[in-house]
Amino acid sequence: MVSAGSIIVPIGAAAASVLVGLGVGRRTAGGVNLRRQLNGNHKLLTRQERQVASALIQAGKGYLFRNWPPPGVHDAEKRRLLAAAARGVDSAAAAAEPDRLAVLVPPAAPQEPKAIEAHGDTRTDKYYWLRDDERKAPAVVGHLEAENAYMRAVMADTEALQESLYLEMRARIKEDDQQVPARYCGYYYYTRQETGQQYGLHCRRRVPAAAAAPAETDVLDEKEPEEVLLDENARKAGLGVAYYSVSGCETSPDQRLYAWAEDTVGGEKYTLHVKDLASGAELTRGGIPGMSGNFEWAADNATLFYVVKDHLDRPYKVLRHKIGTNPNQDVVVYEEKDEAFYVGVGKSRSEKIIYISSGSAVTSESRYLRADTPDGEFRLVLPRVQDTEYSVTDRGDWFFITLRDKARPNSELLLAPIADPAKAEVLIPHSREVKLDGVSVGADYLVACTRRGGLERAAVHKLPPGLARPAGALGEGEEIRFEEPAYSLSAYLTGDFDSPILRMSYTSLTTPATVIDMHLGTGKRCEKKVAPVLGGFERSRYVTERLWATAPDGVKVPISLVYRKGLAKLDGSDPMMLDGYGSYEISNDPYFSSTRLSLLDRGFIFAIAHIRGGGEMGRYWYEDGKLQKKANTFTDFIAAAEHLITAAKLVAPARLCIEGRSAGGLLMGAVLNMRPDLFHAAIIGVGFVDALTTMLDDTIPLTIIEREEWGDPAADAAVYSYMKSYSPVDNVRPQRYPHILAIAGLHDPRVGYWEPAKFVAKLRELKTDRNLLLLKTEMGAGHFSVTGRFERLKEVAFEFAFLFKVLGMMDKPLADGPLPPPAAPAPEAAAAPAAK
Repeated sequence: MVSAGSIIVPIGAAAASVLVGLGVGRRTAGGVNLRRQLNGNHKLLTRQERQVASALIQAGKGYLFRNWPPPGVHDAEKRRLLAAAARGVDSAAAAAEPDRLAVLVPPAAPQEPKAIEAHGDTRTDKYYWLRDDERKAPAVVGHLEAENAYMRAVMADTEALQESLYLEMRARIKEDDQQVPARYCGYYYYTRQETGQQYGLHCRRRVPAAAAAPAETDVLDEKEPEEVLLDENARKAGLGVAYYSVSGCETSPDQRLYAWAEDTVGGEKYTLHVKDLASGAELTRGGIPGMSGNFEWAADNATLFYVVKDHLDRPYKVLRHKIGTNPNQDVVVYEEKDEAFYVGVGKSRSEKIIYISSGSAVTSESRYLRADTPDGEFRLVLPRVQDTEYSVTDRGDWFFITLRDKARPNSELLLAPIADPAKAEVLIPHSREVKLDGVSVGADYLVACTRRGGLERAAVHKLPPGLARPAGALGEGEEIRFEEPAYSLSAYLTGDFDSPILRMSYTSLTTPATVIDMHLGTGKRCEKKVAPVLGGFERSRYVTERLWATAPDGVKVPISLVYRKGLAKLDGSDPMMLDGYGSYEISNDPYFSSTRLSLLDRGFIFAIAHIRGGGEMGRYWYEDGKLQKKANTFTDFIAAAEHLITAAKLVAPARLCIEGRSAGGLLMGAVLNMRPDLFHAAIIGVGFVDALTTMLDDTIPLTIIEREEWGDPAADAAVYSYMKSYSPVDNVRPQRYPHILAIAGLHDPRVGYWEPAKFVAKLRELKTDRNLLLLKTEMGAGHFSVTGRFERLKEVAFEFAFLFKVLGMMDKPLADGPLPPPAAPAPEAAAAPAAK
């Protein structure tokens, strides 16, 4: 047996050919610092090997040596890598890749066993130490940085591909774009983007004095001067921060003041600001920190109600602020004592009433206050009843209440007098087949948004004049239909309360986001905007379908998919990305993505499994995938994968990639433990993968409120046992796993970064394969990753490059050839001038 230090590597002749091929010959390394580039390993190499290394570095292949461990670690693998690289110039990188990866040493998290006891059961968590609530412990930060360094080293051969994908995706974007304006209170309000800029500009223009009544064909008059209310680019530059996110931008009722909330860390704690639009002066003395991002104006133009968070990031308290006063003097108008309830504040479309909503996962209540009496007391609409949820809006003297309880799980619409909300009557009755998602109410019309058979629909109801009460039930209304087999639809009244304009936002896997305005008085429609997709996109090239898989209990599970005609072979050899979520009654509806074209135009099929636990098929669908039925979520996803492989014959396990984020990351971890043989690769974004340990710890944000989603394992032994059976970290075992990319956000308040970190550490300890396992931690971001629109594209490019790498598709070209480069970037935004 040959030792690592004396391994025989046949490199002589090959080295000479490489040197000649690179134009180096017998010349020296040309200034290459091998000591630094090879991390001290230059001493290990012969003279010819050092010449080969220098030549490869000069030829732009220095990544072959990135993150080399010090001498004495994987020395044999290092010399094999040089031998492989020396066999040719053009093919050096690809030929040497297995040997390059063998050199790299993944971080091994130290094991510090911690016993966690509950219900007479003891679990040993070797990686509990990775949790640091302050995000500052040197050992923790050092480990995350080591994982990032390893991740970058493994992906080093994809850097050119990542840049190419990024430019390709950016080339599809119309960078100087503008959203469809909303006509409101004498102005057209809109957000636009400028070429080269990462963030939006919030703007308005006046509606001309001679303008007609609102119509579906309304367009803003560019002769009216534009007023920039908030330039996020300049604001971010002025603050000098790496992360910037805005939540809520609202003008005062008289349109003279402007309020917005901003997060500069990623932890979803916002600072509230107010400025005078005429002078630009800030009126909140540096802002009001620690709030949730949720606020509302009173009708007096001088009062703001806003929500603050507690130490566990729970929005729990509403305060009243008078513009121009010290925020320390703000008055608490409501405080939610139950730690399972979150608080929000908002105004109805009529703008007559302000509501405070308080809700847990399954129970809610609302309070109301006339907007023109901001110093008054909020009154209860309906009392809190366990497992009863309701939302409320108003018109005239009447509340319109959308209510769900155990007897009416798909919700029904009630009408109640504001003077006595308990005296309610049914406007839209409950239906087992149709889920009522909500209503939009105006002076003359009501729009009901529903779901039937997994598809979103909208129905328009004419209301009696003079804000009078409807006479009896509303009936079915005039339904608005779309013909594609799978799509997403939102429909709502837009503009002032008496506006007759219905705005619809429609998209599908093949249709870019489309905004349609409809005049409800005439029935006329106007397509206001189709999101531009540059680079020669033609919708007719793509096909969307809906399939149905059969779950183990016989339930039919819908699958939406899309592929490019003539490119996808549909014979089982195509690569596929299968996406899933399945929690919180959130509907994972089909939508168009221009970035996804980088997959479809290389022959991918993209699919979404609409599994139980989500809301796509109504409340029953959700309740069949939560608490002690959570396993249905996982078996539905596995059934969808098996259907695509076996029945539809669209993909093979060796070509099937899966993706899920947040609670969808829990899904990914569970199915990888259950059926790793079905999948080739998985992307787990900010995954809730340490579910049991988190739900046992009520010092972690979200734990208490989420007991109604997952159960309370601390109080109930049956729940503990059930969660232990699927919690991903607790079920990692010695077996082969697919290629895995796990993503975390250091400042994530929803899913602690330590959950993906612990999952990866345990996989490194136990898995029996040599497939890629990467942890990518965003050190300056939270749950929703980076904020700039181009920075987001770089994140997607990285994830796609990971897929292409593990599928052997790094050289796969676009079907129609390379896209033209994106427009040249504009100069960086200047800092906003300081307020006087």
